[in-house]
Amino acid sequence: MKPVNFDYARPGDVAGALRLISDEDHTVKIMAGSQSLGPMLNMRLVQPDLVVDITGIAELRDVGDGADAIVIGACVTHADFEDLRVPDVTRGALPSVARGIAYRAVRNRGTIGGSITHADPSADWISILAAVGGKVTLQGPAGSRTVAVEDYMLGALEADLQPGEMLVSVTVPKLSASARWGYYKSCRKTGEFAHAIGSFMVDPERGVSRAVVGATESRPYVFKDARKLIGDGKSDLRLDSKLADELVEAEGMADPINRQTHVAALRRAIERAQTA
Repeated sequence: MKPVNFDYARPGDVAGALRLISDEDHTVKIMAGSQSLGPMLNMRLVQPDLVVDITGIAELRDVGDGADAIVIGACVTHADFEDLRVPDVTRGALPSVARGIAYRAVRNRGTIGGSITHADPSADWISILAAVGGKVTLQGPAGSRTVAVEDYMLGALEADLQPGEMLVSVTVPKLSASARWGYYKSCRKTGEFAHAIGSFMVDPERGVSRAVVGATESRPYVFKDARKLIGDGKSDLRLDSKLADELVEAEGMADPINRQTHVAALRRAIERAQTA
C-alpha cells in the first residue's frame, strides 16, 4: 500500500512551520526523521492533506549549552547522541541509550523530538529522559510552554500537543559528578521495541533520585522520589522489590507476571547504576 496524495512543504523557520500547521481546514502532519510517520503513511494509518517537513529548520538542529542544562533541538538525531555530537551532560546515559535504539540506519534519521512526540510507550527516549528530569518546550499560537517529558506523554501514541503547536526543543539537566544512572530494557532481539524498561538516576549532590518503569501499555510510571525504593543513594543501591511491585500495581499494572518482568527490569537498571 502507498500513501494517499498529499501536499508537501519544507519551511525554513519555526514561524513558517507554525503558520502551516495552524491551518484548521486541512489535516496536517509534521515530518522530522519520518521513521514512524513513513510507515504510517504507507499503511494509510494517517491520511494528511499536507506534510510539513521541519528538517530544513536550522534552529531545530542546534544544541544550546547553559549553566545547568543543555537545550537540544527537536531535529537532533539519535546518531548525533551516539556519536557525541551532542555534549554528554548525563555521564554517558544519553549516548548509551541512543546506541541501543533500533538500527544505525534508523538512528541516522530518527530524531529525539519525533520519537517523543510519537509517544510509543516502548520507545527509549521517554523513559531515560523522564529518569534524568528532561523537559520539552512547545511553541504554538499562544506562545511557548515547557512540560516535563513524562507529562508530555498522555498515553500510548498520544502527546500533549494543542492545536497549532509543535515541539521545538528538549532540555536535559546537567548531572553532577556524583550522579549514577542505570538503564535496562528487555526485548527479544537487538533493535526491537522493548516489552519492559527500567530506568534510574540518583544525583545526591542535587538531592535528586528518580526511577521509571517503562514499556507499559500507556505512559511510563515515574517515581520522582526513589529514595523509598533504594535508600539515600549514598551507599549500596538495592531495590526494595516488594515495594516496587506494590507501587507498580498501584499504577494500574494488574497482571503479576507483567509486574514481575517490569520490576526485574528496574532492578537490573539499579544494579547497573551500582557499578557506574
